[in-house]
Amino acid sequence: MSEACVVTPKRQLDRGEDQTWVSTAQFEQMLDAVAGRSDAHLTFDDGNASDVEIALPRLLERGLTAEFFLLAGELGAPGRVDQAGVQELQGAGMTIGSHGWSHRDWRRIDDMQAREEMEVALRTLTALTGSPVVRVAIPFGSYDRHVLRRLRNAGVSRVYTSDGGRARPDAWIQARTSLRHDMDAAWTARVLDPDPSLIRQARDNTARAAKRWRG
Repeated sequence: MSEACVVTPKRQLDRGEDQTWVSTAQFEQMLDAVAGRSDAHLTFDDGNASDVEIALPRLLERGLTAEFFLLAGELGAPGRVDQAGVQELQGAGMTIGSHGWSHRDWRRIDDMQAREEMEVALRTLTALTGSPVVRVAIPFGSYDRHVLRRLRNAGVSRVYTSDGGRARPDAWIQARTSLRHDMDAAWTARVLDPDPSLIRQARDNTARAAKRWRG
């Protein structure tokens, strides 16, 4: 499972975000590698304009679908997907999810901000799409047990993290591997390896458990 941002952004990036933007050539190489694989799932965070302008046509060329996690409070802002773009994604068979309201770190917000990020954002996107939006991708991959409790209370049906590694299809928490600016075909092949070592799997599981329970 992977998350991506494609080519040159049309907005100011958050700290460290430039590490997850890739070129069109890198993106196409990754799409060609996952085409036809039932064990790969594509996701896009932040609601960048490139989701519609660049990613969508290349997904359709390969018969691929993806989930797009949008910032409800940033729709239509410079460099972001607007309402027409959301409708275009939906019309092409893509799934819409929530990335919150304004890209805050959910471990460092108060109760009022949490309601906006986790409840108001879901309601806003549901009203916009006309379909229940109940899946969430956590900004910055930053979560703990308090964040997870709030998401359960908000009725979220699935939570996507940035923990890396593979995920069970039926798991409530879905780990994802972020694309990197320096990725190449060898990196993609390693990520898609269906048999990760037991050592790596144990390390990933331990890291996820620690994040879920830290205060």
